[in-house]
Amino acid sequence: MTETLSIFREDAVARLVLNRPEKKNALDRRLYQALIAALSTCESDPDIRAVVIAGAGGVFTAGNDLADFVASIDDLAAFPALRFIRAVAAFKKPLIAAVEGDAIGIGATMLFHCDLVYAAPNARFRMPFVDLGVVPEGAASLLVPRRLGFARAAQYLLLCEPFDAEDAWRMGLVNAIAPPDLLIHTAMDAARRLAQKPRDALATARAMIRGDAADVLRCIDEEAEVFRQFLETPQARARIEGFLARKG
Repeated sequence: MTETLSIFREDAVARLVLNRPEKKNALDRRLYQALIAALSTCESDPDIRAVVIAGAGGVFTAGNDLADFVASIDDLAAFPALRFIRAVAAFKKPLIAAVEGDAIGIGATMLFHCDLVYAAPNARFRMPFVDLGVVPEGAASLLVPRRLGFARAAQYLLLCEPFDAEDAWRMGLVNAIAPPDLLIHTAMDAARRLAQKPRDALATARAMIRGDAADVLRCIDEEAEVFRQFLETPQARARIEGFLARKG
């Protein structure tokens, strides 16, 4: 457990809870590093068979902590966001998300790498990369049209429109909608059921369903390079700084 990430172990299931509710669980350098370390530990522990990711305080995550991100913008290679999404994409065990409130930016794109996603009725998803003057990340340019179709991908990645839990369920991003007081129970129940499956059969079936992991990781890296190039433009920096000024 760290200051910003709470880790719980229930039999063969680990639950990682983003714990910056005062910042809407925005992902800063420390939280990214804690998540990377936790995923590595869970993957190497043979007794952990599934992982649930959730957020504290009624919010999943508002995405990157932009103030922290902007402070690191001149040394982006050292910022751990890319290592985090690669760790999520390459994770070898079932990964389940429990989404309440906002799932913004990388908080939305990471869900396309999860095996199961459960949402509260108030869940709200948005991928506002183009509005910030940059491009999609986390293999969103590959996985969003693959999962949702081209028209929806244009709606959510180009127009940057938000969508709610009902939309996400109808489109197949969310497996089920659960009341807030039952959301964690629903996600944990699914994780426990997966943890009881035959290990090798589950791992092999999961790999078959997910397809070529190398393609996804290659897309993540290619997007990251283009993202970095756009961050160097005056337009992107002005839009991000303007967003921060409005929040302030």
